[in-house]
Amino acid sequence: MPAPLTADDLLPLIAKLSAEERRRLLHLVFRQSRTDAEAYAAQPVQPDEFVSDDEALAWDAEGWEGVG
Repeated sequence: MPAPLTADDLLPLIAKLSAEERRRLLHLVFRQSRTDAEAYAAQPVQPDEFVSDDEALAWDAEGWEGVG
């Protein structure tokens, strides 16, 4: 089975389309669009997609004494 195409593979082909064909492509894509729930069911979130950090909003206060 051949490897699936990526967006980077398709971009040069889309760039070659006429304006009319690009509109047609967009129409076809949006006509086939799914709901968010269907999209997540088709390709669930991967474990490493969202990194969890307990101190994600913490910042180092060192060196800020003279600011203000």
